[in-house]
Amino acid sequence: MNQQQAGKRNLAIMWFANFFVAGSMTMIMPFLSLYIETFGQFSDEYVKHWSGMTFGITFVTAFLFSPVIGRMGDRHGRKKILIFMAIGMGLAMLMLGFAESVGELFILRLMMGFFSGFIPVSQAFISTQTSKEVAGRVLGTLQTGSITGSLIGPMIGGILADSYGYAATFQSTAAFIFLSAILVLTVKEYRVDISKHSKTNYSSKEVWRHIVKNPILLNILLISVLVQIANFSIQPILSLYVGELNGMQNIAFYSGIAFSAAGLGNLMMARKWGEFADKIGYVRILVALLILSAIFYIPGAFVSNIWQLIVIRFALGITLGGIIPVRIAYIRHKAPVAMQGEVLGYNTSLRFLGNIIGPVLGGFVSGWFGFSSVFFITSFLLLVSGLILLGSLYRHPEFAEN
Repeated sequence: MNQQQAGKRNLAIMWFANFFVAGSMTMIMPFLSLYIETFGQFSDEYVKHWSGMTFGITFVTAFLFSPVIGRMGDRHGRKKILIFMAIGMGLAMLMLGFAESVGELFILRLMMGFFSGFIPVSQAFISTQTSKEVAGRVLGTLQTGSITGSLIGPMIGGILADSYGYAATFQSTAAFIFLSAILVLTVKEYRVDISKHSKTNYSSKEVWRHIVKNPILLNILLISVLVQIANFSIQPILSLYVGELNGMQNIAFYSGIAFSAAGLGNLMMARKWGEFADKIGYVRILVALLILSAIFYIPGAFVSNIWQLIVIRFALGITLGGIIPVRIAYIRHKAPVAMQGEVLGYNTSLRFLGNIIGPVLGGFVSGWFGFSSVFFITSFLLLVSGLILLGSLYRHPEFAEN
């Protein structure tokens, strides 16, 4: 089997692995705040605040360890890391179904964060096997695997939760994550753009020097925080917003549809955005996606029924779907293969930092000022991200070339 055949096979296998992991992770999202309510009689403010903290705490350990994991992948390979993370994540998910208090749920979500970087590591795994000319298209294709799982997961999770209860839904997701570990066992690991004269190891100091010398790369890494704050500020309280709009009957199911609407938009356009970026330029496409996402978020504050929210979530998903693969494709272009794992590790770490801040911010802001305020703040953060990157593009156009 030559490298081209191995690359196509690896892409297909990792597509399904990401599908199962993303589907399993998103199965629980629509009802995490509702699960908290089963532990006792709590006020709405208490549930909103703890929903944000419980949702976000997973990413604390992920934020701390992502660069370390990326560096280990550069030096020792990513296949073993992917298997380890899938098994750990599956066990953590299984234990979540046995939580009996908010405190236990909080601790288990904290522990789960160490294993939650499976999808970013798989993106780095495929990135280092992909030629620069098609990086956007290939990474966009891989992204559709996690998007498809995210699309189906919330609906299945909503149905299971309504039919069998929240705890059983947590426990049933573990098998799918274990299946992902089995799939990773079958991939072949290799790297492109490596020759006898290529440098095979970089110190962390050298990696940071490379990042700082490219102002656009540095800005893309830094705005990862703002983008993820925007993405995750609404997620932990979305089911509560659905309940306010549509009532409590079948709330888990309708929350699943609202989550999945964004996934459908993502699925339709992730690969296309990658193809556009390969031809037009990664930075230009990123600027456009960020500004469009800011525009599409605002109407969410004014909806009066569930179906309006679903339409807006779908439109938002169309723009958000391209941000991650296009961003990774740019890093694929601008970072040598032997340091890409660590650079992507920093990118992942900063994303997780946004994942930590976003849910907590969304939970507290919605508790103090209402649900609509979260949409305004989210739109503002996306707009700021787009303008920062646009300014960097005009100041340093030489670093934006594909």
